[in-house]
Amino acid sequence: MTPDPEQRARTRAAQSWASSEAVRASMQANRSRDTGPEMALRRAVHARGLRYRVAARPIKELRRTADLVFTKAKVAVFLDGCFWHGCPEHHTVARRNGDYWAAKVERNRTRDEDTDRRLGEAGWTVVRVWEHEDPLEAVSRVEEAVAEARRREEQRRPGTESS
Repeated sequence: MTPDPEQRARTRAAQSWASSEAVRASMQANRSRDTGPEMALRRAVHARGLRYRVAARPIKELRRTADLVFTKAKVAVFLDGCFWHGCPEHHTVARRNGDYWAAKVERNRTRDEDTDRRLGEAGWTVVRVWEHEDPLEAVSRVEEAVAEARRREEQRRPGTESS
């Protein structure tokens, strides 16, 4: 016999990390892409004439997804949320399940450092943007990283002269 939807919800809640069903529903509603800050950054980057891939893995074998990926230039842009990645300016301590969330943020930061290192070793440039940053200031950093990567690639090509 198949359990009714209410029974399934109780079972999920009993197995969940969330402190209540309301918290669980709220956390599930958090989007991993197409957030307001991400859309603002994407619009600003696009307005500068740069084209990119969205929510892509820079290295297929590495299970890490960048928010913007400039494949040919090998530039990966990550837009990090202040709460989730422990922003030094805006990170707030969770009032409930504080130990769980502190450990979660620390794991995120450790993974971010590992991602930066592994992409760097593979020849990628990583740009990290905090969600609170002005998109126009952030796009300047992205644009400069892409331009610099393109200059380096141009210098590596055989038959091109270095200035």
